[in-house]
Formats: sequence, structure tokens, C-alpha cells
Amino acid sequence: MATHTEVSSPLQETVTTTATDYWNDSCSIEELTYAIANGAVGATSNPTIVGEVLKKEMHLWRERIGELIAADPRATEDEVTWLLIEEMAVKGAELLQPVFDREGGRKGRLSIQTNPKLYRNAARITEQALHFAGLAPNMQVKAPVTRAGIEALEAMTAAGVNVNATVCFTVPQALAVGEAVERGLRRREEAGEDVSSMSPVCTLMVGRLDDWLQVYADREGILLTPGYVNWSGIACLKKAYPIFQERGYRTRLLAAAYRHHLHWSELIGGDIVLTIPYKWQKLFNASDIAVVPRFEHEVPREVVGELYDRLPEFRRAYDVDGMTVDEFDGFGASVRTLRQFIGSYQDLVATIRDFMLPSPD
Repeated sequence: MATHTEVSSPLQETVTTTATDYWNDSCSIEELTYAIANGAVGATSNPTIVGEVLKKEMHLWRERIGELIAADPRATEDEVTWLLIEEMAVKGAELLQPVFDREGGRKGRLSIQTNPKLYRNAARITEQALHFAGLAPNMQVKAPVTRAGIEALEAMTAAGVNVNATVCFTVPQALAVGEAVERGLRRREEAGEDVSSMSPVCTLMVGRLDDWLQVYADREGILLTPGYVNWSGIACLKKAYPIFQERGYRTRLLAAAYRHHLHWSELIGGDIVLTIPYKWQKLFNASDIAVVPRFEHEVPREVVGELYDRLPEFRRAYDVDGMTVDEFDGFGASVRTLRQFIGSYQDLVATIRDFMLPSPD
């Protein structure tokens, strides 16, 4: 008698046959449900994502937003907005709880982002992170890799928060995160606290580095070989990875901000996390791209050579000492991303305002 053979998706194959994990790049209930079914072991959120989820799933949240507003007549627009962000994160965390339990706390977390407007204030980032960490047992908390964010990441880790370093694009930023988290872990160990279930990650927003370098090249009138800039984020991640291994950092690298299939296919096989938007998950799972470990393949030398020779901003991103911590806040990709996150947060507040002060027209 014939037996039924279950056909796995390319993403399932990625996570079951290699060391690579993947997360859903959203806290959407529909999207996260699909991702978990295809092997995802985590999820993430930020103001842009929350705004997008609200547009897609307003029918799930409209009544609840009204309840949050009615519950406290003194609540400000910002306070209601954060209550909504927190509830979305908690619902995502609930979906991931079985993964968290199965993996002994090492996987199955939902990343929630601290207020992007706090990027200059380590104390306030840390204070909000501690609050977020208490929302669910499997909560992971994002802080930006700015000068203040590096300080906050150490303090958060020392306090027992599982961190996700975000607004990060470069080798020097990633290494600064690795060092900061190690300092935090050592402080926690010296205090007699257990760190065995902590699973810090450092996000490299590979696609956003690609974006910035193309903007920079266009602005400066630098003509690049077509397609070469698409390797810049991959090159930085692949350079940072062996340094993390050599230095023994306990932080795991994570690739985010997908723009093309190389951001998946070229990273298969690394002991890293890929946080993949739903759109790209569907495309990858429908593709015939072979699931083959390529992480140890070098980025073509001619590609790195041209980027390095022609783009000073790539050198800042690629060299171990390309930037100091004090220079992180002014890096082009950091400025562009912070401005977008802050803008998305303000748009989200405006959406809540429309509930609180509906137009009289």
C-alpha cells in the first residue's frame, strides 16, 4: 500500500537540514500562524510592522482599541498606542509559547521594539525594556545600536532581558553589540544569576545597508556594476560571523530587511537567524531554489573589491574599525531607519487619534 510522504517547504527544509533558524518578520496573527507551520521559531515587531498589521487586521483590533480608549479617560494617544503595541506582542508571544516550551526557552520568542524616539537615552530605553520583558515569559526586547543603545543593551542584559539589537547594519556595530552583551552576561553571572536560557541576537539589516549604499552612490554620482550593491549586507554579515565565533560572543547574528532571494539563499547553513517577511516567505516557498548550504561561500572578490574601492560608506560598514561607537548615530542607514521608525510610530499615534477624536466631517 502506498504511503503518504509529507512534502516540506523550502523554509522548512532550511531549518530542518541546516543550523539556520527563521522568524516571521511580523506579529500578524495570520502571518505568524503560517510561519510557525513552516518552521519559524520566533517573530519580531517594530512601529512600521505594527502599523502594517493594523491595516491588514483592523477587523481584529477595532473593538479592542475602543475598549482601551474607554478604559482610562485620562490616557493620552501615546499611552493607548503603547497598550496596543504591547497587546499585539503578547498575542504573538502566545502563539510562540509552544515553541518556547519545546526548546527550553532558547527559541520561541517575540521581539518587541522600544520606543524609537528614545535612541539617545540609555536609561529610558532600559526602563522600557524591563517593562516589556515582564509582559510574557518569551518576550525579547529590541534596542537600537546607537551610542546610547549600546549602553542600554549591556544594562538590559545584566538585568536578565533577552535582547535583540536593531538599527544595526555594519561589522563595527555588530562587534560593539557582541562586546556589550558579553559585559552584561558576565555581570549577571557574577551576580550569581543563571544565563543558560538567555538567547540574545544582533540584527544586521542587510537590505537596508544595500538601500543606503545605492542612495549614497546615486547621490555621489558613482556608477556601480549592476547587482553588486545587493551583496553589501551579505558581505558584512559573513565578515562579522567568524569574528563572533573567534571571540566567543554568545550573541547570535540575525539577518533582516529582505530585498531579494540572496538574503535567504546565500545565508542558508549559518548558525544564524533569518527574520523573513511574509511576502518573501511565500515567494521562497513557491520557488525552485535549491536549499543548499551557501553560508561559507565567500562573496565574490570582485564584488567586495569594487564596493570597497568605490564606496567610502561601504568601507565604514565592512572594516572592523570602520566606525567608532560615537559615530553610529550619524551613519546614513541608521539615520534613515530611525527616521522611518519614528515616522511610523507617529503614524500609529495618528491612527489612535482618529479613534479618540473622530473627524466631524
